Amino acid sequence: MKQTASSAKAVPAKRRRVSALAILRRDYQLYLMMLPVVVYLFIFAYLPIYGVQIAFKDYNVALGIEGSPWVGFANFERFFRSYQFWNILKNTLILSFYSLIAGFPIPIILALMITQVQREGFKKFVQTVTYAPHFISEVVVVGMLFLVLSPSSGIVNIIMGRFGMEPINFMAESSMYKHLYVWSGVWQGAGWGSIIYIAALSSVNPELYESARMDGASKFQQILHIDLPSIMPTAIILLIMNMGSIMNQSAQKAYLMQTPLTASSQEIIATYVYKIGLIENQFSYSSAIGLFNNIINVILLVTVNTISRKVSDTSLW
Repeated sequence: MKQTASSAKAVPAKRRRVSALAILRRDYQLYLMMLPVVVYLFIFAYLPIYGVQIAFKDYNVALGIEGSPWVGFANFERFFRSYQFWNILKNTLILSFYSLIAGFPIPIILALMITQVQREGFKKFVQTVTYAPHFISEVVVVGMLFLVLSPSSGIVNIIMGRFGMEPINFMAESSMYKHLYVWSGVWQGAGWGSIIYIAALSSVNPELYESARMDGASKFQQILHIDLPSIMPTAIILLIMNMGSIMNQSAQKAYLMQTPLTASSQEIIATYVYKIGLIENQFSYSSAIGLFNNIINVILLVTVNTISRKVSDTSLW
């Protein structure tokens, strides 16, 4: 009886293996298409995880990762006790949530506006104009900010001078830094971010709009009761993903926008890690700060995903 039972259990397992192999043979083209992506993620996303242990060591390039002495949480304690910790954390959180609050709804509004345009030629023109800034590098964007806002030759100060106003060095004003960083990012990414919402709106059943018009619904009511509910699951998923990377502000752009007069008040985790790690060669310390930053992102991602799953039944997992 025992042999019969064991052989009976072995048969389904064998069948499962055969069916999986059959599926692989049937869809091998799809798996071959996935292979470059899997290899890319393995090399650039998973292999580097091995280096996380640097954050817990006093890393020495000559000794290597394995040979460097273990120091535990000493690098984390150093960061938490640093006089800059609260200032850097505050600047990062303010800039991150400001970017999310300002930048998240703009692509949705832009997508809703574009889909309401009836003339195809004008719609394509607007899409092209709004998509174009996405392909401008951050270095060029920051250079444009310095040129446009220059106190001597910038067009903004020239216009202000026409009205008898004194020129302002916007890039040297610490109070203007966050606004310039966020809204230049909104200008650069709004059009590109609206693509996925336009795609979601294009899949809405046209009969819903016809029924709404027959019932006397206005454009605003159609947007409110048809368009918004249709893209809400997509918006929730994107919000969760944005929360998972909310602390990862662009170090390149933030660093380029810093000036000697305001660098201390503009310091965020990304720029601090760059300066400590690549300029001062404190690899273990900068790795610990980066790991702390990523842990905060993971906590926010899991928390928002859990809340979303309970409230709206839409989540990443």
